Amino acid sequence: MQSRSVQALLATLWSSSCLAASSSKTPDFATSEAGNPFVDGWYADPDTQFYNGEYWVYPTASRPYDEQTYLDAFSSPDLVHWTKHSTILTADDFTWAHRAVWAPAPVYRNGTYYLYFGANDIQTDSELGGIGVGVAEKPEGPYRDPLGHPLIGAYHNGAQPIDQDVFVDDDGQAYIYYGGHSHANVAKLNDDMISLGTFDDGTTFKEITPENYVEGPQMLKRNGIYYLFWSEGGWGGPDYAVSYGMSSSPLGPFDRIAKILQQDEAVATGSGHNAVIQVPDTDIYYMLYHRHPLGSTNGNDRHLAYDRLYFSDDGTIEPVKMLVHDNFEDGDMIGWETYGGDWDAKTNALRGTASSGGLALLNTNFSDFIYEADVKISKKGNNNCVGYAGLFFRVSGPSSDDDSFKGYYAVISTSGSLVLGRTDATGVIVLGREEVGIESTEQHRIRVTADGSSIHVELKGERHAVISVKDDVYKSGMDGVRVFGIEAEFDNVNITRISSS
Repeated sequence: MQSRSVQALLATLWSSSCLAASSSKTPDFATSEAGNPFVDGWYADPDTQFYNGEYWVYPTASRPYDEQTYLDAFSSPDLVHWTKHSTILTADDFTWAHRAVWAPAPVYRNGTYYLYFGANDIQTDSELGGIGVGVAEKPEGPYRDPLGHPLIGAYHNGAQPIDQDVFVDDDGQAYIYYGGHSHANVAKLNDDMISLGTFDDGTTFKEITPENYVEGPQMLKRNGIYYLFWSEGGWGGPDYAVSYGMSSSPLGPFDRIAKILQQDEAVATGSGHNAVIQVPDTDIYYMLYHRHPLGSTNGNDRHLAYDRLYFSDDGTIEPVKMLVHDNFEDGDMIGWETYGGDWDAKTNALRGTASSGGLALLNTNFSDFIYEADVKISKKGNNNCVGYAGLFFRVSGPSSDDDSFKGYYAVISTSGSLVLGRTDATGVIVLGREEVGIESTEQHRIRVTADGSSIHVELKGERHAVISVKDDVYKSGMDGVRVFGIEAEFDNVNITRISSS
């Protein structure tokens, strides 16, 4: 299997073509251009289809079971700007469903939109529930019950009837893959898409459980190869992950090849239950999944994300990297927490205003990394006082008291300087300063490389400047931006781990 070098990955991230991709008709990104999570709210178990020129994402509403009585959906023309469609399906329209409405699986056929889902989280065959199907005339529903009962309402081969995925092969045969409680089945769907067919041997359900399977199967066909993805670990914990197998048949066998998506202690935990987004008529694929924010202890605190899926020449899949990027093209700052100041991204850049200091942070925990962003001071400081704006990193202890945090900063000031410093919640220590004649309203690219005790700051462009120091007071922490005494805007944020692999 061929692995992409760190240098090649960074080149992709930092290239102008990548930064401009959000305006392209073909979304060719390294990760979600406008940041992950890419939509607001607690959601999980996403699946996806491309309908009528738009990407559609159908997730579980990540709430306590008794509150999971509906499904929302999101649509986008470009994988950047998303529209929410609320309550496209509700349990009120399915007489047998009353809780735990999970993992919708969309497909279009016969002039009808179908949405398959699990409900009631049944634990035995004596309970009513399982996998149902809704039908609608539009992708956003409303979805109604054509059966009046579950499509699959009992255990077969030990598989709990949940977490279905529907796949239509090139010959027109539709299959439903599903299963919880560490067992996976596949069955044929008849042409009506609301009844099950049989295999040549007369059976309806075939077990295809691969090694380490827990739940969440997902089928993809690429270049004649069938890929089965599944989730491992516990859905509410940090070890939730995605593995995959390959086969020449939609029925397998699917021998486990590798785990390709798992927690990253610098970005998020509990990354699992995936789907795959394919950009139509291209070989561009994205891993769509849910994950937990760092430090969260609530199993339902799950959010939607996507990152690039790369295939090697032999068809195997490379490990997915959860990258951190935000160009604010969605006009939002989902995933950012603010401490002091006024912040918004309505102008497709993160704008901050603060007379006494304001901080906006991402919930990350990088130790060794490259952090880049565009910074522009848009207004002189108040009363001719010196103001500054720039990048803050390895931050800890943020609170509503904006000056209570600890960490490093690399900023440009209204006095024309590039400054690298450290704050310990009681004061600041300047570690380096370069006078470069910075002018207000100019946009500057600041790049911070932190590798152990080595901290290197570069102001890129015409007013080039470099500051390099050794300082090991803070080893890791959150990343973000800060303004003090001025208005400023930030754009094209990228944070990438430095790795020796």
